[in-house]
Amino acid sequence: MNKSELVESLAARNSLTYKKAEEIVNIVFDSMSDTLTSGGRIEIRGFGSFVVKEYQAYMGRNPKTGEVIQVRPKKLPFFKVGKELRDKVNS
Repeated sequence: MNKSELVESLAARNSLTYKKAEEIVNIVFDSMSDTLTSGGRIEIRGFGSFVVKEYQAYMGRNPKTGEVIQVRPKKLPFFKVGKELRDKVNS
């Protein structure tokens, strides 16, 4: 499912216009992005949690040239699936 399919599903299930459903989805995604950007954590019971993992700098290798390079530290969003969703997918 992509974002437009999510908007269509929300609009159909709740008798909303496409525009209103799109606004709701955008508000939710923007709020989640803002929370993760500010270092927060998102937990949705029964679904999973989103956190930002920080990775330290390390020495890497360019696979094309073999040259050793310094890889800068970075932060990446990480999703950990909840038990209920995991069980539902596996049954």
